[in-house]
Amino acid sequence: MAVAEELGVEHEVILYIKTPPDEKALRKIVNAIEDPVEDLVRKDSKFKKLELNPEDFVNNPDAVVDILVKHKQLLQRPVLLKGKKAIIGRPKSRIIEFLSR
Repeated sequence: MAVAEELGVEHEVILYIKTPPDEKALRKIVNAIEDPVEDLVRKDSKFKKLELNPEDFVNNPDAVVDILVKHKQLLQRPVLLKGKKAIIGRPKSRIIEFLSR
């Protein structure tokens, strides 16, 4: 992540397609996320193709974890973890604020 490198913050990049987070890792993210949990699920063409209902994920961490275990491509990214907190790094300006805390 270029922003982390610019700030001199040590970081690890996880290539979610090659090594997707497992259920345990997803639960850690869901429990740490500062954003609404449903925002972790991308509502893109794959989401629509699967005929999913966005309302099924609102305030529903279990549903979010379940769908992301089954369909790793739906994981919103980038997800940043720092200590016991996590955010979705969009827009990019959020990354700087989060890593600077």
